[in-house]
Amino acid sequence: MTGTRPPSPAATPTTIASSALPPRVRRVLQNLYDHIATDFIAALNAMLVEFEQQLFKQAEQARSNHLQAQVFVDLRALQKHRTELVPHYMFGLEAELAGIRTPRPAAETASALRLDYQTLTLVEDAVMDQEIVLREVARRHEQRGNAQILMLGQRFGVLARAPAYDADTLPLGPHRLCQVLKEAATCLQLSLDAQLVLYRTFDHKVMQNYSEWAGTVNQFLSREGILPGLVYMPRRVRVQEAIRHPRDAADGTARPLTGWQGAASHWATLTPEQLNAVAGALTGSSTASGAGVGTGAAATVAQAGEAPSTSADTAETPGDAAGSFEVLQKLLAIRRGGLQADAQALADAAVQPGGHGTLAQGAGGHPAGPTGPGGRGGAGTPSGPGAGAPRLLPTPDVLDTLRAMQAAPLPARTPEQPRRTVQDLQQAMLAAARARHGPDATLASADSDTFELLDLLYNEIEREVQHDAPAADMLVRLQVPVVQAALRDRNFFLRAQHPARDLLNTVAESGATWLGEEDVDPQLLQKLHQAVETVVETYEGDETVFEDASREVQQHLQAAARKAELAERRQVEAARGKDRLEIAKQRAAETIESAMAEAKPQKFVQALLSQAWADVLTLTQLRNGETSGEWADALQTTLEIVAATTTAQGANAELAGKVEKSLVQVGYHEDEAAAIARRLSSAEEDETTSRTELTARLKARARLGGQSEVKKKPAQPRTPEEQECYDYLRTLPFGTWFEFTRNQQGDVQRQRLSWFSPVTGNALFVNQRGQRVGEHSLDTLAHLMAKGQAQVVTEDRGRLIDRAWNATLNALRSLTGRRGEAEPAGGAA
Repeated sequence: MTGTRPPSPAATPTTIASSALPPRVRRVLQNLYDHIATDFIAALNAMLVEFEQQLFKQAEQARSNHLQAQVFVDLRALQKHRTELVPHYMFGLEAELAGIRTPRPAAETASALRLDYQTLTLVEDAVMDQEIVLREVARRHEQRGNAQILMLGQRFGVLARAPAYDADTLPLGPHRLCQVLKEAATCLQLSLDAQLVLYRTFDHKVMQNYSEWAGTVNQFLSREGILPGLVYMPRRVRVQEAIRHPRDAADGTARPLTGWQGAASHWATLTPEQLNAVAGALTGSSTASGAGVGTGAAATVAQAGEAPSTSADTAETPGDAAGSFEVLQKLLAIRRGGLQADAQALADAAVQPGGHGTLAQGAGGHPAGPTGPGGRGGAGTPSGPGAGAPRLLPTPDVLDTLRAMQAAPLPARTPEQPRRTVQDLQQAMLAAARARHGPDATLASADSDTFELLDLLYNEIEREVQHDAPAADMLVRLQVPVVQAALRDRNFFLRAQHPARDLLNTVAESGATWLGEEDVDPQLLQKLHQAVETVVETYEGDETVFEDASREVQQHLQAAARKAELAERRQVEAARGKDRLEIAKQRAAETIESAMAEAKPQKFVQALLSQAWADVLTLTQLRNGETSGEWADALQTTLEIVAATTTAQGANAELAGKVEKSLVQVGYHEDEAAAIARRLSSAEEDETTSRTELTARLKARARLGGQSEVKKKPAQPRTPEEQECYDYLRTLPFGTWFEFTRNQQGDVQRQRLSWFSPVTGNALFVNQRGQRVGEHSLDTLAHLMAKGQAQVVTEDRGRLIDRAWNATLNALRSLTGRRGEAEPAGGAA
């Protein structure tokens, strides 16, 4: 590896050997650098080969000779300097490791935060484009390797004798690796477009397996004795915090949802022990017996947004699954006991003297409601005179019956008729099974409970799906395959990322009640329809059918999310431009008021200052900034105008010339500029132009930024609750989703907080497609939140199916609470 070491700040050591580190730290870092150097060099060389191929492809597909020539210039620059990139990158990487105990200059951080706008543009130039691409690459890999990055931050904190590194400053973190590439790529002397292609190639070739690579670095440092026993354990919360109302998110314990539609949920999968803790909290018991079920007092539920240490998707044993499902069965049994107690209470009331009405009778003269062994109703147990002993259907027979029903089309219905429910499907399946196996056939308890849980889940899903949306029919179409998947794998209710649940969630969200008319994606509906039909036609017990169907839909959603991000970025840059203009106008008004503090000119002159001259100050501040010499000259001219118009002096020709020149630069016609300059350079009346004529011409002229100017209502004092909401809003990350109440019926619509200004308080909202749907001030938003008309969507309630499942558990909890109050000493099961 050859190359000239690039210059670096004198305070930062460029090699590990020359760094002033303790011997053991220097040895560990040197061994680590030697360990990773081979992989990096190989990956960077592969990146350069792929990058060159990408440039050749661009040259072949160029739309004009000019663009093709520019690509060839980049190719020649690459061929000339390609041997320098790898050494420069490795030098930069070694400097990152060598400087872990060297504090960064404060000026570096301050300069990164300070923006000096030289021109009035809505979108920045090359630097912004590079930063956006690199930030997206780093952010994506930060999310994928979050656990490994956290442990690397702890270990490098030990080496640096400092607090743990965060993802932005970690020497081997994705942000610093991308920054090292940006600095090393300057040696190639590429155009902006070629640099962006290089960054994306770096993402695909070098950073592709960053999470696994970070794991190997953690293992290496562990073998070197750096925190060898470190294990990633997510923070736990109390059981009752696992099921939350969305309004409880304001306390900050649940992270706001920032992903686009279809993004993977971070809501934790409940392990058997955690589910047992939920059951213990709901039933008031300390333990729940069953295979694989732990002690309720010791189990905890993972916080929303953090994965549990043992995932049910990968590490749960069959015994654990059985124990978890048994806990759900106990909750259902308690629910049936409560319903049966209610039915009995109604029956007792009906036979009391003076009681009115009669209790409806079911088949065979039994009261309507839960009956039969275990509290199960007539859906699973034959009843009536002459009924024999029930014959339990084996699960394979149930699956065979459902498989025969799967290909059948949905029964025709009118718009007024309700759609088929899971309970209706259960009845139809039992009728078909009894036709084959005899009238005494009934479901086993586990299968019956599976149908009941799915019925509860579907009912909650339908509450959040628009009744006339195409998704409603697709959900009914999916009932048979989903029931089969749940019967085959009881973990369906426990695995948040079960393939069938993923597809069910995507279909439901396409018709969610929070979507507006402009949010509906016809192409997505077509993809979903194809995916649902594929599942219905081909599913025979293989989960990969759901996975493949969901993967195709997710690919479309990812492409739509990228389009939405681009559209959102344009809206954000436009909003930032408007905000900069508003800040500059406020600064200009403050400057004029300050200049007139001691002596005020005539009202007409004040009007000219606040209109025409304010435009000059605004544009000067936008173009050059407040630290420039041009801004200082404009301030001095403002003071001279006030002095000239408030003292009995003759006309100041030099001042009039400066004012006229400034007005012409901001777009005033020469005649208008000359007339205004004469008024602003002398306290005497201008006989050549009347006030009326000049006033009319100014009113007819469009002000700088006046087209988009919106008059704001004066801010009202905030109540304590509004102040709390306001403070919380200022801590939210950009991209947070909100739900706004649209009408008195409580219908909500989701909007994404794309950006807000901490100076003016303006907030931009976009829809699912990244299109601007409105602007609010933070004060208005705080007022809506305090009234309950707006709320933050948190990750634990981001996906519709998670909301529905939590609502199902809440329903079981409410019925369990009523049962516990009625029979505090008894058990319903």
